[in-house]
Amino acid sequence: MTDEMEPIDDSTKVRRKIDNTLARFSAAHDELAAEEAKRKHRLEKLAARPAQLLEQTRTRLQRVVAPARTEAEPTKVVASPEEEPAPQTRLQEKKQRHNERTVRIGRISLVVLAVVVFLGTGSAWGMKTWFNSKFTQISALDESSADIVPGQTGDENFLIAGSDTRAGATAAENVGSADDIEGARSDTVMLAHIPADRKRAVVISFPRDLEISRPACERFDSGKNDYSTDVVAAATKVKLNTAYAIGGPRCLTKWVQQLTGMRINHFVGIDFSGFKDMVDAVQGVTVHLDKPMKDSVLGMVISQTGDVTISGDQALSFVRARHVIGDPTSDYGRIKRQQEFIGALMTKVLSHGVLTNPGQLSGFVTAFAKATFGENIGVDEMLTLAQSMKGLDASKVNFMTIPTTGEANSRGNEVLLDSKAKALFQALIDNTALPGTTPAPTAPGTQASGTSSSAKPQPDQ
Repeated sequence: MTDEMEPIDDSTKVRRKIDNTLARFSAAHDELAAEEAKRKHRLEKLAARPAQLLEQTRTRLQRVVAPARTEAEPTKVVASPEEEPAPQTRLQEKKQRHNERTVRIGRISLVVLAVVVFLGTGSAWGMKTWFNSKFTQISALDESSADIVPGQTGDENFLIAGSDTRAGATAAENVGSADDIEGARSDTVMLAHIPADRKRAVVISFPRDLEISRPACERFDSGKNDYSTDVVAAATKVKLNTAYAIGGPRCLTKWVQQLTGMRINHFVGIDFSGFKDMVDAVQGVTVHLDKPMKDSVLGMVISQTGDVTISGDQALSFVRARHVIGDPTSDYGRIKRQQEFIGALMTKVLSHGVLTNPGQLSGFVTAFAKATFGENIGVDEMLTLAQSMKGLDASKVNFMTIPTTGEANSRGNEVLLDSKAKALFQALIDNTALPGTTPAPTAPGTQASGTSSSAKPQPDQ
């Protein structure tokens, strides 16, 4: 500290200014410390990692504002009379003052940085709370179901349903209105499995016209996002998309757990009416086309060929189209496009350009939160999963389609190949090689054996 009685020159003024600044930061620290005690109770329920960051920041702040003696004032060694140090020259004194000033300036910079981190951490908590509030929570899971095979500790299973409700659809989208098509249909159903060791990920698609035996389910009101006490009786030989249309997320989860024996611990519903906002938030997604894509119902979807960056409206038609001219596979062609697009969207979102662009990243997360509903899909769960998967090689994400005969039966439904499906799901539960593959997971886009590309177009229900 400077001596107030020493001669006032320029260097003395600078040192006094620094001392006064440090004093103000010290006072500010005391106020922050007092407020910290009040904050702790409110923050203890938040995620562990942000809490640790805050504690580390507070510790750094204290360490910088009130440093240990050894940092600013090195312990002096008492010399014997014979070893009295020689008086410092004017140049040495100037150099010492310069070093002390540099230390003080550096200390101030660290204090400012610590305060910025402190405030930034608080902002992160606020943003996390805000994003979580945008997710619509809908009851969907039953992790204590007797249908679940024991074990599976640490596995993450996401049931993803694309809700194709027409509520809010515009005439330009050319998909019909809520008056034309009531309720919500789940035309897209995927099961994403990530084993406990996080060494691979498998995404299995289910055709909307897959013939199933639907369990008894409580009726779901898509307008209110709630269930009634009215129980719809079980039914056989019906289409898969009736499970969601009648019983909502719970019914779809119930059927999937009965079929697979897997514990579904996350349900993600995506409203396609908000899907395009996610694409526009990242300024489009690039897909590859060998020829222009035209649908007999939606019209010209994409007129260009090669690598084409498509907007939100085009993306919506790209994943919805079921009557693409030149594609005889109908649902299977759509499943392939959906898998391709999800992969492209994930690549874009995880790209350096989006992750380092706060506007695009925030816009995407906001759009995703607004268009997403379900259970156990908050920010904490997603961050924890992303952290555990950070070393996963993209080539080990395996997209598949559930094994079927590839041809419609007399009821216009796709027929499941039971034995092959059972072997597939058992391999996922046991974390062993997938049927028909080598021990290493196959490349993205591979389909399970039994899924033919010559499936005939299926009529809409």
